[in-house]
Amino acid sequence: MSVTHPDPRIDRVLHTSEDIQAAVRRIGSEITRDYEGRDLALITVLKGGTMFLADLCRAIELPLTVDFMAISSYGPGAEGSVRITKDLDDSIEGRDVLVVEDIIDTGLTLSYLLRVLRQRKPASVSVCTLLDKDARRLADLPIEYRGFSVPDRFLVGYGLDLDGLWRTLPYVATLHDEIWDRP
Repeated sequence: MSVTHPDPRIDRVLHTSEDIQAAVRRIGSEITRDYEGRDLALITVLKGGTMFLADLCRAIELPLTVDFMAISSYGPGAEGSVRITKDLDDSIEGRDVLVVEDIIDTGLTLSYLLRVLRQRKPASVSVCTLLDKDARRLADLPIEYRGFSVPDRFLVGYGLDLDGLWRTLPYVATLHDEIWDRP
């Protein structure tokens, strides 16, 4: 099924809404199987991860809680320039934590986040991402659940944005290269 978008800045649809929902159901089934009988807490980083988290938590057939963090990165992506701007509302001590990401790129911010969460003494910390852009990976990360590997392009839709635009698209699309400045 070919999907087009009337905005000329969007190059092409990479993953349709149907593709995404099939991946969410698959990942939800895997998490349901793997976390049966455990105390599961899903955590996502605002704002991008909220679309995926909302669909994923409904696809997991287990009792669970949901919490949010916000993180700011400053400068050229150096790990030392990351800070938490909104922390968790609930304790994760002794709980099984699953960090739910919309996309993992270099992995530097997620690496920082995982270190912070592990200091809070959870029973376990695992990672789930809808989109894995491993071509740009700088940090070695354990990713237990992934929806799609994606090319090294700027992506928008399903939570991903550029200056606040296109976050609510029901699919993931690429922008024309001249629209964004590559970091």
